[in-house]
Order: sequence, then C-alpha cells, then structure tokens
Amino acid sequence: MGLTITKETIAQLPIETFPGKIFVVDEPEQVVRAVDYLSHQPAIGFDTETKPSFKRGEVHKVALMQLSSDDVCYLFRLNRIGYPDALQNLMCNPQVKKIGLSLRDDFAAIGKRSGRKVENFIDLQQFVDQFDIEDNSLQKIYAIIFNKKITKNQRVNQSIWSSC
Repeated sequence: MGLTITKETIAQLPIETFPGKIFVVDEPEQVVRAVDYLSHQPAIGFDTETKPSFKRGEVHKVALMQLSSDDVCYLFRLNRIGYPDALQNLMCNPQVKKIGLSLRDDFAAIGKRSGRKVENFIDLQQFVDQFDIEDNSLQKIYAIIFNKKITKNQRVNQSIWSSC
C-alpha cells in the first residue's frame, strides 16, 4: 500500500507560503522583462488557470499562466495580453526546464493558442509511483513530501482571472 494522506490531516498541517515576490503581467510591455528573467533560471514552475466549463462542448482559453522561480512568480494574464511571441519562445526554449503537475491538458490548451510545442518539461505526475505515493493532487503530494499545506482556492483562481 502506497503513501496517502487525508484532508483532515492536511487541515492540521502548517501552511506553506511563497517567500518571493509576485508580479501580475497584464500589459504587453511587461512580458519581455519577465521572460528575460525567467529564461536565465535553471528551472521554472508552471501552471495555468482556465475558467471551468459546465456545458458539453464549451471550451475556454487559458486565462492565466503562472511561471515561477525560487524567488519570483509571474502571473501572465493571457486573457488580456494574449500569448505573446516572447512567452511562446520561453515555453519552447529547450534550455529552460519547466516543471509542473498533470501538464498534458495545460500544454494542449496552450498549444491551441499558438500551435507550437512546449520543450523541456518535467511532469511530476510521472514520479509519484516511483515514490509510492497514491495521491495525485498537488496539495496531497506536497503534504506527503514536505509535511506542509498549500492552499488553492479554486473559485478565485479559475474564475477571477477569466472575468477580470
């Protein structure tokens, strides 16, 4: 039997907070500076937020792309700035490692915006079995490994970025 953790146990854990700076990139002229910084990092964390679909056949574009180093997190408001060439180039750059969880859907949604393929990525989902972890959610995986809780308010993350 593999490692697992209950919601009740997670609720008792100390909350992990990001110690770095967070920048919202919602103007095209901010993109180049953010991409320049990120392109010099050995690895960056990756996630996206998309408004959920409640009707069959309804598909929404990615509203937000989050890219983070150890000390800086950039929130790219794709619903405002589109998917600029500089950001596409970063995602396709094989020299920059991108790390995330369950990336197939994220990359498929991003690919619909440009048709370009993301290069050099690590999907943490591929490693949970190697560590005998049964749980697949980021919150549970993080709690098992680091004994801390990360929070993610789905309502805020997924819908606010699409509507703003």
